[in-house]
Amino acid sequence: MFDVVIVGAGPAGLNAALTLGRCRRKVLLCDTGKPRNAASWHLNGFLSRDGIYPGELRRIGRDQLKPYDSVKVNDIEVVEAGREGKQFTIRLADGSRVQSRKLLLTTGLVDKLPDIRGFQEFWGRGVHHCPYCDGWEHRDQAIAVYAPGADGVGYSLEMTVWSRDIVLCTDGKVEITQEDRDRLRRQDIRIIKDPIARLEGGQLGLERICFKNGHVVACQALFFCPETQQSSKLAFKLGCDLGHNNVVETRSYEGTNIPGLFIAGDASRRVQFAIVAAAEGATAAIGINTELWKEDTV
Repeated sequence: MFDVVIVGAGPAGLNAALTLGRCRRKVLLCDTGKPRNAASWHLNGFLSRDGIYPGELRRIGRDQLKPYDSVKVNDIEVVEAGREGKQFTIRLADGSRVQSRKLLLTTGLVDKLPDIRGFQEFWGRGVHHCPYCDGWEHRDQAIAVYAPGADGVGYSLEMTVWSRDIVLCTDGKVEITQEDRDRLRRQDIRIIKDPIARLEGGQLGLERICFKNGHVVACQALFFCPETQQSSKLAFKLGCDLGHNNVVETRSYEGTNIPGLFIAGDASRRVQFAIVAAAEGATAAIGINTELWKEDTV
């Protein structure tokens, strides 16, 4: 019987395991090795690790778990989890089952990319979803905002923090009010409604957008707000409440509506920074440890 099973060894899961290890808790940390930022060259905005390769941060995190002999790391997928009484039964991909008193999901989200040639190829190499993570690297460059919906105006205006060379690509007809057109015009932001055929570039990343009418626009970066989905169905199967954009509604100390189940990281918040995920992992660990010692002392 484990005190805690943690599913997902990104910043949230690793930091939770570290905190719980220091609390002398028996922890099983499971991971599939498929992080959301696998395509990224750098992880930015993480104090003391700004610009680090994402895989290197995970390697360091695992190394720092080694002194804590109560923490076990297993590179395996958790395929099923259920709550029975006051504990959880977890089934692993090899068919084995383990039990735990608490369960922490740090499985994160998966981004849905548009079905346009080049989006997948340049994902993380000029195509990004977070200007706070990647805007600095493209400061003062030609930047496109891809927004086939109604959220492109605000996103385009936000991007002026990093560059004054902005074009809003709606990939077809989108109704933009005259007031919003005037706001964009005052910031010299162009609007291109033509459907996009493909993205093109080279080894260094994105270079241009090619439209179906033959028009070409040079740009070094394209930012957009992707739809997301939970990378694991465990939260849904366990009965968690889902909120905006499929993130899980969490409560105090990253607890959920399911007793004993905690969720931290991208799957539970709209501010999806690695350093925020790590902080949520520590917060969840404190909540878990608090529940455990209270149960043990009653």
